[in-house]
Amino acid sequence: MLASLSVWGWGGLGVVLFLITFGPFAIFYLAFYIFCFVGGGFAVTLLFGKTNSEKHLEKCEHSYLPPTPTGIAKTLDELKQEIKPIKIDRRLTGSNIIDEPLQQVIQFALRDYIQYWYYTLSEEESFLLEIRQTVQNALVQFSTRSKEVDWQPYFTTRLVDDFATHLRIFRKAQERLNEKDDPKQQELLDAFFEAEVEMERKICRDMVCTSHKDEEGFLRDLCEVLLYLLLPPGDFHNKNMRYFLREILARGVLLPLINQLSDPDYINQFVIWMLRDSSCNYEAFMNILKLTDKPAELEAVKDKVLEELQYLRSLDTAGDDINVIKNQINSLLFVKKVCETRIQRLQSGKEVDALKLAASFGKLCIIPLDHILVHNIALQFFMDYMQQMGGQADLFFWLTVEGYRVTAQQQLEVMQSWQKDGKKQSSQTKGLLKAAALGVYEQYLSEKASPRVQVDEASLERLAEKLNKEDPTPEIFDDIQRKVYDMMLRDERFYPSFRQHPLYVRMLAELDMLKEPSYRGSDDGDVESFNGSPTGSINLSLDDLTSAATDESMQLHAFISDTGVCNDHGKTYALYAITVFRKNPDGSEDTWKTYRRYSDFHDFHMRITEQFENLNSILKLPGKKTFNNMDRDFLERRKKDLNAYLQLLLNPEMVKACPTLVPYVHDFLENKAYSKGKGDFARKMDTFVNPLRSSMRNVSNAVKSLPDSLAEGMTKMSDNMGRMSERLGQDIKQSIFKVPPLIPKSDIDPEHCRVSAQLDDNVDDNIPLRVMLLLMDEVFDLKERNQWLRRNIKNLLQQLIRATYGDTINRKIVDHVDFMTSPEQVADYVKRFRDSYWPNGILAETPPRRDKNIRMRTRVAAKTILLGIMPDELKHIIGADTTRKGILRVFDMFQHQQLNRRLAYVFLEGFLETMFPQYKFPELFIKLHSRSPRMRTFSQKVRSLQKR
Repeated sequence: MLASLSVWGWGGLGVVLFLITFGPFAIFYLAFYIFCFVGGGFAVTLLFGKTNSEKHLEKCEHSYLPPTPTGIAKTLDELKQEIKPIKIDRRLTGSNIIDEPLQQVIQFALRDYIQYWYYTLSEEESFLLEIRQTVQNALVQFSTRSKEVDWQPYFTTRLVDDFATHLRIFRKAQERLNEKDDPKQQELLDAFFEAEVEMERKICRDMVCTSHKDEEGFLRDLCEVLLYLLLPPGDFHNKNMRYFLREILARGVLLPLINQLSDPDYINQFVIWMLRDSSCNYEAFMNILKLTDKPAELEAVKDKVLEELQYLRSLDTAGDDINVIKNQINSLLFVKKVCETRIQRLQSGKEVDALKLAASFGKLCIIPLDHILVHNIALQFFMDYMQQMGGQADLFFWLTVEGYRVTAQQQLEVMQSWQKDGKKQSSQTKGLLKAAALGVYEQYLSEKASPRVQVDEASLERLAEKLNKEDPTPEIFDDIQRKVYDMMLRDERFYPSFRQHPLYVRMLAELDMLKEPSYRGSDDGDVESFNGSPTGSINLSLDDLTSAATDESMQLHAFISDTGVCNDHGKTYALYAITVFRKNPDGSEDTWKTYRRYSDFHDFHMRITEQFENLNSILKLPGKKTFNNMDRDFLERRKKDLNAYLQLLLNPEMVKACPTLVPYVHDFLENKAYSKGKGDFARKMDTFVNPLRSSMRNVSNAVKSLPDSLAEGMTKMSDNMGRMSERLGQDIKQSIFKVPPLIPKSDIDPEHCRVSAQLDDNVDDNIPLRVMLLLMDEVFDLKERNQWLRRNIKNLLQQLIRATYGDTINRKIVDHVDFMTSPEQVADYVKRFRDSYWPNGILAETPPRRDKNIRMRTRVAAKTILLGIMPDELKHIIGADTTRKGILRVFDMFQHQQLNRRLAYVFLEGFLETMFPQYKFPELFIKLHSRSPRMRTFSQKVRSLQKR
């Protein structure tokens, strides 16, 4: 009993001490430790037993089965070995500078388009390596083929032809919708693709451009053909590989690329980026606001103007800055007013044609007849009017005599130079001139002429007697030509009535001389006249000229010391402060300041260059084309340029060379209000009359150059006269009787075929000239002009090309194409593509669609830049209004995504046909596009017409 109590006592004491020492929860910890110990021992025993059992079973199997052959063991050992990495040749194009960024593009594409989902299925690397090897093989084949292709015909002919044909189809679609007041988008698409069927005759791309399902099917078929051409046969016949690559190429590469390239907003941004170095033109910007028919564009511009106004009004400024801000506010308020006025007109439906608006106010500029007859654009409208009035024979007689006089003068000068050199060919020259003179007489003045120029019989008899008895002279027709001119000038049917005709208003619009009474008035009265006076309103007597020329002791110095911005009735302009120093004969010195605008400099420059023609090649006035011309940086640049102009004008050598120039300079620098001798109209006339005079002088100098030999000279002369007579006859016949130009006979209307089909109209081996004419015909619709003007345009372009590049223009184009396809440039394209899609090596996120107002302002900016970059020389040749309409037509064409898709596919098809000429890609495209219902309808229509 005592023993049991002692055991329980000691046990209880141990428990108490245990609890006091380790706490009340120590029992649970102890139980947990014991459980873990027992469980661990059980697990170790189980695993040990399992291992021994497997070894025992393996010994038993070996004891009863025959020995394994060594081949199987060797195969198993090889399978267990680590897979060796596949070596890939990283050479693609043969150029390291291209291969390096191209390999990065392949790596990024595999990472972001394949690896991200492939690793969820398998970790096997061999498939990815095989994919990369296949892609590289295709790129090697592509690179090898591209090096074998001559890309010059594609870039200079095929590419331009595709673009011009696309524009022609768009123009025809617009013409079909002109009768409708507000054509819808779908109506335009229907008209466009119907016109495409009529022109292409075997292809219509409407389903590919308007149906997403058909577009994907077309790209899959096309990609499968490309894979057949580029992949090794083994890879292509592997269906899994082929379908996999086809889907990636069609839906992962081509479709997103075409989506982006066909987006109108992306195209507008690209235009702005491409022309980012071109300065915007304020006049072009205002023209766009006045011509736009999209209220959304005007609202977007107006919202931005209001935002800028709010910001400017919140500025806390003082001093000179307050004047700059006030001028900016006034300019913005003017733009806001223009936008509101235009929006109100569009919304009210009271839009009036600008030509009718100007004609109704009667404030039309007067252009003299002699200027009309020497200007291509003005002459075209006068020709059309004279044809309506039955006076075309009189006009063509005057023009033909002008041509005869120039030719006769040149040939007689050549003949005189031959006689000085002892060469005798005068009889042949005189015979040719006499034949030409008789041709003019028979064509217009003889009794057989139809129509006949009406002139008094006495003058005709004197002319006939001269032709029979005397050698022809350049002035033989002058008397009758003068009478015909007086008749056109004074006869109420002709020039006087022409000034009241709508054709005269259209002519002013083309010459950019049409006033807009809705926005601006005339500062010089209701009517402006240009009389060509070289001195204008400068009133200087002969005594003034003499005293100024002989007074050498008087010295004059001047420089522009400051610039400022002024605002007058909503018009903002820059004012230049000119500090003038004059040293008098007695040694004293006078100093004063005078203030001049840029238009004052322009007017002064016109006066002195007309009075002293030799100054044209010396004095160059800074250009006027600049938007935001109140910017400080621009004003400083112009100040610097005008200062250089003044210093050259006041140079002592210049004064010695032109002593009579001094009074004009003194008058300009006097401290008084400058009196302009020419109005706005006269200054505009100067911008297109002077280039015409310069070009005529260049032509005259070129024709007067002596031939290398006598035989060559006579051959050239006779050939030129023959061609002149033939062309002149064709032009007159076409203009009078409205017959089409001489082209090869065809059952198809030229307007219903591709543009390249008419390249033979201009027999000229000069590719750039043909390309320029082709583009200009479609962009500016020059085919509507008469053949006289069309031929003059061609001649002027030819002179422009030769004057700029000489005979090396073809070589320059080849060099440019070679440069654009050089390894350095191709590497740059690949890098731009890489940086655009993977900036900093990370796949770029799809940018969100931009706000509507931002897109509308981008449209306005793109149109402004396109209109602003058009050179004045082009406007002088084809007309300002035609230039504006042509540029806006091209812009409107790019604002339809479905039409842009069509153009992208046309370029892609042309590229593939050029890349693989040995394969039948044209037939393939005909089959792929034959699914179009329009194509089937057109084929049935053609068959029904053939049966008739």
